[in-house]
Amino acid sequence: MQAAIDEARLGRREGGIPIGSVLVRNGEIVAKGHNKRVQELNPIKHGEMDCLNNAGRQRTYRDTIIYSTLMPCFMCAGTIVQFKIPKVIVGESRTFDGAREFMESHGVEVIDLDLDECVQMMEEFIEAEPTLWNEDIMEL
Repeated sequence: MQAAIDEARLGRREGGIPIGSVLVRNGEIVAKGHNKRVQELNPIKHGEMDCLNNAGRQRTYRDTIIYSTLMPCFMCAGTIVQFKIPKVIVGESRTFDGAREFMESHGVEVIDLDLDECVQMMEEFIEAEPTLWNEDIMEL
């Protein structure tokens, strides 16, 4: 999870939204990514999507775990389900409850660590950039 948190902090330093993600196989990091919607003007470049894009073509995802600092939204959850990633470990879901039930209904194991560090990072961002946050979650 620390690598995902580091990615989130990198994204924030770049002027973006502090959400990071890491794909792991057999305890080794396959790819990292962070939300780049602002930096790349790309509406689908959420943290998980950037991470999976950075992973490139994989023969299978069935033996991977994806870590995310925030509960995945429906777009990212749909990709997780489509790729048959069996487990998602999230830093928190207090600031955004995301699509947990959707993933679980499709057999994905979801573990919410409820980390104060992740909550604080998002709360600080949401307070500083409420319009950008509402744009990201399509609540404008």
